[in-house]
Amino acid sequence: MNWLRCFFNRRWRFWSTDDGAVLAEALIVVPFVTVFAAGILEFGNIFWERMQIDAGLRDAGRYLARCRPTSPTYTSTCSQATAKMIAFYGTQTPSTGTALRVPGWGPTLADITVNPVGAGGTFTIETAHLYEASPLFGWLGIDAITISVSHEERYMGW
Repeated sequence: MNWLRCFFNRRWRFWSTDDGAVLAEALIVVPFVTVFAAGILEFGNIFWERMQIDAGLRDAGRYLARCRPTSPTYTSTCSQATAKMIAFYGTQTPSTGTALRVPGWGPTLADITVNPVGAGGTFTIETAHLYEASPLFGWLGIDAITISVSHEERYMGW
């Protein structure tokens, strides 16, 4: 009978004390907090890439907006190829090894469309970029994300 009382006393003491409560709570909470933090970082990266692409298109649009048209006395040196280099790299003539503004968005990886100057004197420059997501998105069942950006600029010429 003594051993039975000793057995129940030990079990009751285990359930009545707080030893190990923090460990048990941490084992439940840490995986959810980790996935939540990784999701915040992933969405922050999506917004950062969107802003970088938007800045590239804005810079290219400003370049094209100031291009002087070819006339009998002047030959224009502006080109859409130069505008695309400005959008992708941030400079007209990138040196060898220059990093892209956004990884995975470059001359051979994406296309930039320049719509001609319309009746209102504005033109539109646009692109689409397939976001390279981390494995977290696949694990959560989130499909591929396409970042589509367009920028409208008034043609000023000289």
